[in-house]
Amino acid sequence: MAGGAAQKNIQRTRGRRSSKRNGHRLISEINVTPFVDVMLVLLIIFMVAAPLLTVGVEIRLPKTAAKALPSEKEQPLTLNLTREKELILQESEIEFTELIPKLKQIAKQRTDDRIFLRADGENNYSIVMQIMGALNKAGFNNISLVTESGGPSLD
Repeated sequence: MAGGAAQKNIQRTRGRRSSKRNGHRLISEINVTPFVDVMLVLLIIFMVAAPLLTVGVEIRLPKTAAKALPSEKEQPLTLNLTREKELILQESEIEFTELIPKLKQIAKQRTDDRIFLRADGENNYSIVMQIMGALNKAGFNNISLVTESGGPSLD
């Protein structure tokens, strides 16, 4: 009789195993939908916040009728010339004598030779042209002058 009871126990465990395999087994897949949702929300937040972080120097730009340029792949390099004739490269103030060596170092690290020049409208034409010559000498041949839209048109 003991052999019969052992055989019944074996059949019961086989029955349990097969029932787990047939429809009651655990799912070991990762649900990535919440992860994708969070990443899309973060992407939208960064896309909205990134343009707000690029300009930080108070400059009264001249107004023109020109249209805005398309967005850039690389973070734009910006040189600011204030009314007080201070040069600010990105967010740090530099001297006129440091401009060309600093830009040459930056040009070695960048793939794009575009630089945005923001000059206060109160500055003389000659100082803006001197800075543009220095930018060209440092290897930045694609100089974009930044203005505000809504200015007078020559039409």
